[in-house]
Amino acid sequence: MDWAMVIAALGVGVVVGLTGMGGGALMTPVLVLGFGVPPLTAVSSDLITSAAMKPAGSLVHARKGTVHWKLVIWLMIGSVPTAFCGALIISAVGEMTGVQEFVKTALGVVLLVAAMLLGFRAFIGMRNRARERHDGTHTKRSETADIKVKILPTLLIGIVGGLMVGLTSVGSGSFIIIALMLLYPLLSMNRLVGTDLVQAVPLVIAAAIGHLLFGDVDWSIVIPLIIGSVPGAIIGARLSSTLPSGIVRRALALVLLAAGLRMLQVDLPWTIAAVSLAFVAATLGWMGLRRVHGLPATFTKERQASDRRNP
Repeated sequence: MDWAMVIAALGVGVVVGLTGMGGGALMTPVLVLGFGVPPLTAVSSDLITSAAMKPAGSLVHARKGTVHWKLVIWLMIGSVPTAFCGALIISAVGEMTGVQEFVKTALGVVLLVAAMLLGFRAFIGMRNRARERHDGTHTKRSETADIKVKILPTLLIGIVGGLMVGLTSVGSGSFIIIALMLLYPLLSMNRLVGTDLVQAVPLVIAAAIGHLLFGDVDWSIVIPLIIGSVPGAIIGARLSSTLPSGIVRRALALVLLAAGLRMLQVDLPWTIAAVSLAFVAATLGWMGLRRVHGLPATFTKERQASDRRNP
């Protein structure tokens, strides 16, 4: 038993429990960069782990009624076949050229996209808070609103998200939930997360089956990942009400940026420089964006101002 891998999986699980994101986006690069696991083996093994871990969270949301089932169905129609096809594509590429390099490059690109999407998700949340404050409302999202499903865009989200997961194991918790936020702005955050978790179960299972048949699953890696990640996700979920998940998401975005650049074989000094520059630029830019939208420069000041208004 590789206990270092168990501990790493525990940490990834905590992040997933805190933010609902970062499973494949963190686990796969940790395996490749931290443990020297071949990229295809890392993707295949991570998908099997996700297939074991995803149902628990989805059952909780299903019991609470925070799932939009029509959205789940249309997302599944798009994502399940393409997730399976992702493994077929990798198998075909493997017969023609170096599959490991293909997977590593694809993973690097998707990690960079995921880092940008995390920042975009934070911007959407900040913009919504600013509008709510300006309009004097608590939220414009609804737990009970009858959201009309936009079939074609929802199918496209499923198709793209499924293919991303099948190729790289990344996308079910990053691309899909952010796309749903943009497409269905009135859907509450609880229902967004619940819907994304439930649709991710068949998506990840389809991708896992494809990788069992055509990928490179290593059970000596899968077992430590499951042992660490499942309790980590539970711990993270329990901590989510007490720790500032926004800070965790920003740190996660920087980690994904660094991992993506390293996957694309950018030298370490340049990677460090890029991440440092991104941190400074994002911090200053974020403060400026908050001021433009009529909010204090930092969330701490916003919370202090709120406390003064509501003693």
